[in-house]
Amino acid sequence: MRTTLVLLAITLASTTYAQQPTRNDAYHYQVKKSVTATHGAVVSAHPLASQAGLQMLQQGGNAVDAAIATQFALAVVYPAAGNLGGGGFLIAHLKDGKNLAIDYREKAPAAASRDMYLDKSGNANTTLSQEGHLAAGVPGTVAGIFASLPYAKLTIQQLIAPAITLAEKGFAITEREAKSLNSQQALFSKLNTKPNVFVRTRTWKAGDTLLQKDLAATLKRIRDNGRAGFYEGETAALIVAEMKRGKGLMTTADLKAYEAKERTAVSFPYKSYRIVTMPLPSSGGIALQQMLGMVEKYPLASWGFHSVNAMHVMIEAERRAYADRAEYLGDPDFVKVPVKQLTSPAYLQSRMEDYDPHHAGSSDTTGAGKVYYESDETTHLSVMDNEGNAVAVTTTLNGGYGSKVVVGGAGFFLNNEMDDFSVKPGVPNMYGLVGNEANAVAPGKRMLSSMTPTIVLKKDKPYIVAGTPGGSTIITSVFQTVLNILEFNLPTQQAVDAPKFHHQWWPDQVDVEEDFDEAPLQGLRQMGYKIVPHSPIGRTEVIKVNDKGQLEAAGDKRGDDSAAGY
Repeated sequence: MRTTLVLLAITLASTTYAQQPTRNDAYHYQVKKSVTATHGAVVSAHPLASQAGLQMLQQGGNAVDAAIATQFALAVVYPAAGNLGGGGFLIAHLKDGKNLAIDYREKAPAAASRDMYLDKSGNANTTLSQEGHLAAGVPGTVAGIFASLPYAKLTIQQLIAPAITLAEKGFAITEREAKSLNSQQALFSKLNTKPNVFVRTRTWKAGDTLLQKDLAATLKRIRDNGRAGFYEGETAALIVAEMKRGKGLMTTADLKAYEAKERTAVSFPYKSYRIVTMPLPSSGGIALQQMLGMVEKYPLASWGFHSVNAMHVMIEAERRAYADRAEYLGDPDFVKVPVKQLTSPAYLQSRMEDYDPHHAGSSDTTGAGKVYYESDETTHLSVMDNEGNAVAVTTTLNGGYGSKVVVGGAGFFLNNEMDDFSVKPGVPNMYGLVGNEANAVAPGKRMLSSMTPTIVLKKDKPYIVAGTPGGSTIITSVFQTVLNILEFNLPTQQAVDAPKFHHQWWPDQVDVEEDFDEAPLQGLRQMGYKIVPHSPIGRTEVIKVNDKGQLEAAGDKRGDDSAAGY
């Protein structure tokens, strides 16, 4: 898992205007984990996507332009999570001081129903919510991009051009991408109704070309017809035809009616900083505010990074936040959520009253707090420019390659986001998260998310942009990464790469990455914690402004994540 870090310091006397990716660029590229830049920086899950965003900055665009171009490119070069057929959230702090939150989370189709994944005996069939056509919610990504376009400077034709070139001319896949595609061949073959470029008889290998002509045509329809190029016309007809072949629910009316929403960003102080993050239907912003609020009074910095004491209090904060998530959180357009009470300092202080500094807590006895109502595969990108704009975007198909269904003739995967609803109270989803009636399936409802795109302000200016994929581990990974910098003063790359731990209330265990130091884990075991080895947690993307005013961009060691800047 150790990835060589490539350090690249870029200083240019004047702006360089790059060309769109050429066929050669798409075959000769390098993962760059760390970049220090002065004009602008992008970090995402794939070097070609980061490069597409960088080109927009170099052509006079701002951070929103770069974020849009990077999203489109990820839909081509990172099909496991980059997408047109999924959804996501955008958080931005703009140069005029405005905090922007755009919600383009997927929605349940109009024909969806509360018990649609239950059999005649009332048992949950989570296979239907995780695989195939019935698992797909109405996609939001394209609507979200167009909702953010008014804050950009360039045209949609400019922003989508790198993605079209990469889809039409092809690019060389990495070893990770080859292994990922090979691991899904059986499900791809089983669940798809039409041939597609991802299924083939011979094994995928690093360096193989991935050509996506159908996807290029879909992108061109968006380029030429805007939002309607996806939600209406030929692309919409292809989606609906796919649904009919696979007995899915999505209709022409569902697609045409989808709208992204601007919401009020979650904004709260942590010591001398201000955290700006995503509101509901993301559970991440509320949970992050809860966890930071619960640990703020403890001397984390003096205890030290990955000390037993610091990890202990952080784990207990995670336990309590996830218990509240399961009980109270859902789509605010459908259910009343007591957000003010859940995030009030008095409530957060009360949540830690039963904290024992010497012993592990128990999820049997620590449930959701008492409030009184008033009248997961995912990908993240971070961008900063030199105008004062910062953007954090997390998008998702949910599981790797979503529902595993490619829209016949359109070339993109559909999400399996319906599994993020609580298909039955108390039944865990694919990430082990449990939920309640607040997150039950309903027509037109947005399912609860863990995505936590986050910006930290220092003296009201962007200081850190952060986020990660990882399903239920997203919130705890962002929580730890932010504290790694703000409390433990770790260098940017180390803050990203440091081993992560995770607790989500149930199951009552602490998941830890395999490269974790044994000493603090032994201390936690002595306190009574159950420690469980876990595969790599998240792929965090961070940009931080250093003391010289430069942008330090760091891509996670856990993937092909790559930084770009100038």
